[in-house]
Amino acid sequence: MREIEDIFCEAHARSASDVHISVNAAPVFRIHGELVTQGEKLRPEDTDAMARDLLTEDQWNLFIERGDLDFSYSLTNVSRFRVNVYRQRNCISLAARIIPAFVPTLDDLRLPAVLKSFTTRHHGLVLVTGPTGSGKSTTLAAMIDYINKTQRKHVITLEDPIEYLHRHNQSIIDQREIGSDSRDFSSGLRAALRQDPDVILVGEMRDLETIRTAITASETGHLVLATLHTSDAVQTMDRIIDSFTASQQAQVRAQLSSVLLGVISQRLFPTLQGNGRTAALEILMNTPAIANLIRTEKTHQIRSSMQMGRAHGMQTMEMHVRELIGEGRIHADALALVSAM
Repeated sequence: MREIEDIFCEAHARSASDVHISVNAAPVFRIHGELVTQGEKLRPEDTDAMARDLLTEDQWNLFIERGDLDFSYSLTNVSRFRVNVYRQRNCISLAARIIPAFVPTLDDLRLPAVLKSFTTRHHGLVLVTGPTGSGKSTTLAAMIDYINKTQRKHVITLEDPIEYLHRHNQSIIDQREIGSDSRDFSSGLRAALRQDPDVILVGEMRDLETIRTAITASETGHLVLATLHTSDAVQTMDRIIDSFTASQQAQVRAQLSSVLLGVISQRLFPTLQGNGRTAALEILMNTPAIANLIRTEKTHQIRSSMQMGRAHGMQTMEMHVRELIGEGRIHADALALVSAM
């Protein structure tokens, strides 16, 4: 049996983004978006031993009770890993996301300058959306890093689990992990309002109470950065509004039109050089015109406003993909993928 730490080290050395461990299959690395098999098939006792090596006794007992568990794991001088251990067909499997040891900057990621402008606002709501594995956590970490280097703020993050580690710089950053430092996102967010924050990062708005509290925090003088698993800006607006009952939706539309700063929806595409992936971003800025569409139940018209809103920093996913293709950064077939979404 290969030790799990050896597998993690090899995955890091090969620039993999994820590792999959499952019974009757060899370890699998996701490298630049593609799955690559590595090594020999694993037996049930192999994956069981790997999970036990990674988990503390308390975590193991919690896993046995729940059937799955999220946690973070560090290898000194290698990397951090976001790990999910779970049962399938009465065996144990693992999925691990590799988290770089350093926090990338917005410039490193070559993200639009408008993201920096979001971080300078004193209050409001910024949403980063996209499917699992689209780089949302990395984008948010880069935005927090920019705040940390340029502003004197108190930042509280709520993460499940903690991924990138931030060191205090110009700002004070308190990172709270769901499950160990706080019971859940909604209770952690309510508590954060009593901890004198300037900026609050919500790893995921999973439920109505978290959404409601995030909007309230944005109204009461805090900059709130949060994620949603939605595919674009229009769907993001509809998902938030539809979370509330019909009798509450008019009020929520009014609140959202007032506190929303912008929505960043992203996808990762393989680079033309084949040495990694790059993010394509759809960006919605909450201009007075956009706010009016949200307030008057005309979110279906948002996309056409975005297409004409380049001067305000807005762009659709298709617009940015065309730009990346023109710069020779991604393959031309990415445009067909965007059209099919």
